[in-house]
Amino acid sequence: MTLEEVKRWTASRPTLADALGIEITAVADDYLEGRMPVDGRTHQPMGLLHGGASVALAETLGSIAAALRLPDRTTQACVGLEINANHLKGVRDGWVRGRATPVHVGRSTQVWEIRITHEETGALVCISRITMAVIDLPAAQSTQA
Repeated sequence: MTLEEVKRWTASRPTLADALGIEITAVADDYLEGRMPVDGRTHQPMGLLHGGASVALAETLGSIAAALRLPDRTTQACVGLEINANHLKGVRDGWVRGRATPVHVGRSTQVWEIRITHEETGALVCISRITMAVIDLPAAQSTQA
């Protein structure tokens, strides 16, 4: 899918990504990129980027990237099985950018690494890994996809 096709596909219904201001910025065969603002929507009480917001960005990018690897999105879907994150540097403002790259793409599971950096400085803010389960959609649901 092209970047514009991915944007149309992900905009088909409201999600947490919309509430946090997450934008998909690049799609390639070996990665997916997006960015998220560091502002009141994504701050924790001390004015720093909330770790949960970083994880939401990581899961959003990993989930979309995994779904794009499916041979047929009308009969299968990817759902999160496990995610972890190491928060390495605090950020108070600007944007963070995430890049999801595949570690393993199999028939029943996928593993993606997501590196989140501060857009202005390039500093590594968070590194995350998500394991996705590939599931078959029920026949009734697959006809609506």
